[in-house]
Amino acid sequence: MRRRFLDYYELLGVDRNATQEEIKQAYRRLVKEWHPDLNPERRKEAEEKFKQIQEAYSVLSDPEKRRQYDLFGTVGDVPMSPGVGFDPFSDLWRMVDDFFGYPRSATRTTPRPERGEDVEVVLDITLEEAFQGAEKEVEAPVVVTCQDCGGSGARGGFRSCPDCGGSGQQVSTRRTPGGFVRTIFTCRRCGGSGTTAAEICPSCQGVGRTETTRTVRVVVPPGAEDGMPLRIPGQGCSGKSGGPPGDLYVFFRIQPHPIFRRDGPHLHLNWSLTYPQLVLGDTVKVPSLDGEVELVVPPGTEPGAVLKIPKRGFVTLHGGRRGDLMVHIHLAVPKTITEDQRHLLQELAKSMGVTLAGQSKSKSLTERIREKFRRS
Repeated sequence: MRRRFLDYYELLGVDRNATQEEIKQAYRRLVKEWHPDLNPERRKEAEEKFKQIQEAYSVLSDPEKRRQYDLFGTVGDVPMSPGVGFDPFSDLWRMVDDFFGYPRSATRTTPRPERGEDVEVVLDITLEEAFQGAEKEVEAPVVVTCQDCGGSGARGGFRSCPDCGGSGQQVSTRRTPGGFVRTIFTCRRCGGSGTTAAEICPSCQGVGRTETTRTVRVVVPPGAEDGMPLRIPGQGCSGKSGGPPGDLYVFFRIQPHPIFRRDGPHLHLNWSLTYPQLVLGDTVKVPSLDGEVELVVPPGTEPGAVLKIPKRGFVTLHGGRRGDLMVHIHLAVPKTITEDQRHLLQELAKSMGVTLAGQSKSKSLTERIREKFRRS
């Protein structure tokens, strides 16, 4: 079953006369926008769009495939939109040039080395790993130089390009009210080199590069922030025509922690204390990311207060300053209490002049007996 029609130029948002640099820039922008790991809420849609973007770029970034796409509307078995036609007057112009002795250009251009594309991946880390630093491994989908053809895309060497006759240029003619207009442009089949592969490499289909997955070691720096990119030079896609490789960008995604919440360099912790501890004051131990630490609770601390423990947060990446641990105080209210505890609370309420609704009613016989024996 053939796939539905895709207009690669429209998909990348570029004009049909776009340069390779314009196509590359559009590709990089769309890859960042539609990377599946960066679109978890619409992952299926992003995966499909990401594949289409990769497919479009693999064709339009390759002179041979782009020419086939423009001329015939297909590359292999993939349906594509029809492009410009061939020049029906090329032979006529060649005869005119030969008759008047006008030399045809035979300049051949060697493909310029192109830097490989950058690759972006998302790495999930824990809050502890972001705090202490860690060494992790990430699987990066990259495009590397084909091992079978050495990146040339050819098997069995090269031959003179049949479209331009080895000149590296082609001629297009169109009719205008004033006659014919002749345009000379770089041969799209050979990209101006004047040669084409004698046989397309079956491993890379003539592209010169193949897709693979590379395992890369990542050093998470202490103090890593959520969404922060880490650049790893030379671990992106291989370059074309001997160009340098691209870089790998690892974006950290910090997983939620069960008790801590991060705010920049500071850590926040919710901690519950009893009423006596809040009224009388206390010194308690609370957790931090690097071990337990003492928290001094001043007498008369109210629920909702925030007590600061200095320099128990994250170390900043720039400057080495350390944040604080902010402890949010809550009142621990017991669900059940003993009779002694109830009596003490009632006495406390009475001493404070507090009348509790429902507590002034006559006591039951059992309560009066218990109170009598307690006093005797």
